[in-house]
Amino acid sequence: MPLLKDTIALVTGASSGIGRACAEVLAREGADLLICARREDRVKKLAKELTDRYGVEIHAFALDVRNQKEVEKTLTALPEKWKAIDILVNNAGLSRGLDKLHEGLLSDWEEMIDTNVKGLLYVSRVVIPWMVARKKGDVVNIGSIAGHEVYPGGNVYCATKFGVDAITKGMQIDLVDTPIRVSTVDPGMVETEFSIVRFHGDTGRAGKVYEGITPLSGADVAEAVLFCVTRPPHVNIHQVRIMPTNQAAAMVAYRAPK
Repeated sequence: MPLLKDTIALVTGASSGIGRACAEVLAREGADLLICARREDRVKKLAKELTDRYGVEIHAFALDVRNQKEVEKTLTALPEKWKAIDILVNNAGLSRGLDKLHEGLLSDWEEMIDTNVKGLLYVSRVVIPWMVARKKGDVVNIGSIAGHEVYPGGNVYCATKFGVDAITKGMQIDLVDTPIRVSTVDPGMVETEFSIVRFHGDTGRAGKVYEGITPLSGADVAEAVLFCVTRPPHVNIHQVRIMPTNQAAAMVAYRAPK
């Protein structure tokens, strides 16, 4: 029997990368899905693919997690059966630029802070009370190695992921008297659209990030998420730090010679 049969999972930022991979892994294990992202066409297409492949029920919709009013309105308008969310994967996030702090673009800063920190908070503020009322639920926040060490040019992005780490720990403290479990999965280099977004669409520069190394895939991270949410009820995986074998730290990696 699938591990997550008769459960409902909400995945934010499900249009690509880690979010898309999480949606697939959770669907594979029998979860019905709420998947959302700014790019509605992508999540609608993904919903059809996963429904056809795994036979689960999926509700796909557009959501910009940066917009608090939109988050509250969209989620509270869900049919009652879809509000019984068992798993929340706060995945929506991005990085912009690698500029020195005093040369950074304010628009980049705002986009990262609004998505990575405030967006996570907005979604959690709506969903977690439902979990508390039902006395059941798993929250998995997608963090980063950047939430544990600051690297050159990472300044504000690292600050947002340090924020995710702090918020996760705060959730664990605040929910300790409930059955709700809270985890963070913090990957190193993952080959997704992440670097393309960071470099504002410069695919050549993005490709160099992974030269000479076998990075993680979105599926690798999604399997770690699955591990967190399928432990026995008395077990809470507080944090998973997952790295490519040839990456030891944010800026320490062995790259095979050409």
